Amino acid sequence: MDDLQATYSDDHDDVITPTTTTAAVVPPTTETLTLTPSISISSEDDDIDIDNFVDTETEPEPKKLKSIEEVVTPLPPKPKSNKNSKKKSKGNNVWTKSASKRGKKRTKSVTAAVAENEDNVLITPVHRLDRNDDSAEMSVCLSKVYKAEKVELSEDRMSAGSCKGYRMVRATRGVSEGAWYFEIKVVSLGESGHTRLGWCNEKGDLQAPVGYDGNSYGFRDVDGSKVHKAVREKYGEGGYGEGDVIGFYVNLPDGERYAPKAAQLVLYKGQKYAYANDAKEEAPKVVPGSEICFYKNGICQGSAFKDLNGGRYYPAASMYTLPNQSNCVVKFNFGPDFEAFPEDFGERPIPRPMVEVPYHGFDGSIQNGIPFGPTRMCPMLKVVKEND
Repeated sequence: MDDLQATYSDDHDDVITPTTTTAAVVPPTTETLTLTPSISISSEDDDIDIDNFVDTETEPEPKKLKSIEEVVTPLPPKPKSNKNSKKKSKGNNVWTKSASKRGKKRTKSVTAAVAENEDNVLITPVHRLDRNDDSAEMSVCLSKVYKAEKVELSEDRMSAGSCKGYRMVRATRGVSEGAWYFEIKVVSLGESGHTRLGWCNEKGDLQAPVGYDGNSYGFRDVDGSKVHKAVREKYGEGGYGEGDVIGFYVNLPDGERYAPKAAQLVLYKGQKYAYANDAKEEAPKVVPGSEICFYKNGICQGSAFKDLNGGRYYPAASMYTLPNQSNCVVKFNFGPDFEAFPEDFGERPIPRPMVEVPYHGFDGSIQNGIPFGPTRMCPMLKVVKEND
């Protein structure tokens, strides 16, 4: 025993020189880890956990993420405003408003200023002026202007014919006061011709038969019925046909008092325009005691219409035939020599012949009692007085 202790002490007293050894670590079964050869581990490193050993030289440290402040590029600093610099113009930006309205003058546009000086009126084109249609030297006859296109006139403009549907023609002159008379003779009806004859005012529809609307009063040939506003009513003793002479009587006592105001006309490039300051039309006034009667071969057929609206009434006729048929022809007689002038008018005033109606057309200087002064027509179809 003593010998063993002596041996142990002798061994312990000897200086132990450390030697380097190459260790190969077997990795775990789940991961394969190969250490770099020639790694020396001294005895002083016996406490190193080889299983958790990490080679810092082969695996670099993970990079740190930059903060959002470092990633976003900072905006350049705002320039310092100079109070003395001019304010930038906002151009035509409609969404901006001026900060202050002080010191600003309100100015009106040139268009608004011109509009205030103009008279805005309602104008209506009238049939194109034809100085050869009527004049002071001429006598009353059928109008070349106030007729439907399909209506054909004779050379003396006393006869009219038409086909292919009802079309109207009226005389060049009308009456608005007093008792008046004229005749129409049915010259030819043909195989399918018909007529509606009577009176119409200035608004009568030329593309329709007499009596079609409220502006005309007609006498029908088929059964002698009277027609107004396209309504037929029984009247007279039967109809009329070829060779018959129909007389037309109208009475408008003091009619001028109830007639609508005369339209103001202006002439522009040969075209007449009627203009008014108000778009609303004046309500028609009834002429007390007014009446229309029709006569057949000098015999009165009775009172046809009473209480007529005030206005100017013109002799009118409308003719009709089927297509590809000869014209239906009628002939006007404005007097003074009538073929079948009635012998007795009863209590009615004795009429004057239409041939005595004076000329009342456009003479170039005075139109409907209003002096024709200088006027101009602007592009928007407005009539503006030059003197204003």
